[in-house]
Amino acid sequence: MEGLQRMLDSIEYMECNLSSDLVIDDIAAAACMSKFHFQRMFSMLTGYTVSEYIRNRRLTVAAQELVYSEAKVIDTALKYGYESPESFSKAFRKIHGISPLAAKRQSQSLKAYPKLSFQIQLKGDVEMDYRIVEKEAFKVVGKSIRTNTIGGENNRNIADFWKVSNQNGFVNELEHNCGPLGVVGICMDFDKDQENLTYLIGAEKNIDQLPSDWEERQIPSASWAVFPVHGAMPGAIPKVWERIFSEWFPSTGYEHADGPEMEVYESDADPYQEDYYSEIWIPIKK
Repeated sequence: MEGLQRMLDSIEYMECNLSSDLVIDDIAAAACMSKFHFQRMFSMLTGYTVSEYIRNRRLTVAAQELVYSEAKVIDTALKYGYESPESFSKAFRKIHGISPLAAKRQSQSLKAYPKLSFQIQLKGDVEMDYRIVEKEAFKVVGKSIRTNTIGGENNRNIADFWKVSNQNGFVNELEHNCGPLGVVGICMDFDKDQENLTYLIGAEKNIDQLPSDWEERQIPSASWAVFPVHGAMPGAIPKVWERIFSEWFPSTGYEHADGPEMEVYESDADPYQEDYYSEIWIPIKK
């Protein structure tokens, strides 16, 4: 599990530089990974984005310094990357529920986000099926939402998006007008911190005249690692996602290419049945 050991190296690098200007390029380099792959792997394994983790660790350490030393609030704010005591206080209160001054002056209950660690285990007891697909650029049509990954908001928003799309007949309309892939859910347009993304429910373009509230997007040419998923939605897919990033990527030498991710759903089948079939498509590079 060399890839997970590299993640540990990157966490140690972050820990040693909490009071310095941490740059994602340097953090990813400590893990010997590309920036996009590192951020995606980190968030899938930990449930935090890199910037969210750094923010939580800095505010944890800052709280300890305020309580147990003579450090001033303004000095602590500047030390941990905040441009003003006001911005530091706002972030501090969001995490700890009280102001930095209150934490310093009186005994208060504070939150602690400990340094992450991974328990590296060699599993390998259950094989992981996959295939590599070379696919030229193609167009998809559908509807999208913009969502945020912090605190799992994206999972809630996407689940609601699917619920509404099934109820209002949109998914049914896609099924009758989709290309060979079937209905797809696509994560795309990640921002630089991977905290915001666009999620599109759609299908390969197979019609010329789009409904006015549909959009058209281009998916670039890529090599895709395709993983079969067997089981009822929504529980089956997250388990495979976890195995992809904790087992498959570290053991194969592939990296996530900077591009959209797709979940492909079988049309005209009940997604809540135990024998339901779907796929995860991830763009890869060696």
